[in-house]
Amino acid sequence: QLQLVESGGGLVQPGGSLRLSCAASGFTLDEYAIGWFRQAPGKEREGVSCISWYGLSKVYLDSVKGRFTISRDSAAKAAYLQMNNLRPEDTGVYYCAAVRRTSDGCSTAGRSYNYWGQGTQVTVSS
Repeated sequence: QLQLVESGGGLVQPGGSLRLSCAASGFTLDEYAIGWFRQAPGKEREGVSCISWYGLSKVYLDSVKGRFTISRDSAAKAAYLQMNNLRPEDTGVYYCAAVRRTSDGCSTAGRSYNYWGQGTQVTVSS
């Protein structure tokens, strides 16, 4: 069974950092594009970042550019989202998602992905 499991969320003060991890089981993540999404209370889910299967293409939501960095480690069967200089508006449940895609590029549209994790809560508050 193909599963994604997120970890690394928590409570952090504004300006702080967190590193989210997305671990795969049942598949290797090779040839899969990875996306990170978030959903704040009362708001729609939004795409935060994505990375192509080979790691050459990365896309970021404008509001996180320069603060978040997406990466992947094929050997570890994992993807990561390093989040620095966090703001209260970054609060939400963060999800990782995967889709098999061997062409370069990735999408921050949720409908493009067919495997999802259960999410990890990120709360930015003083």
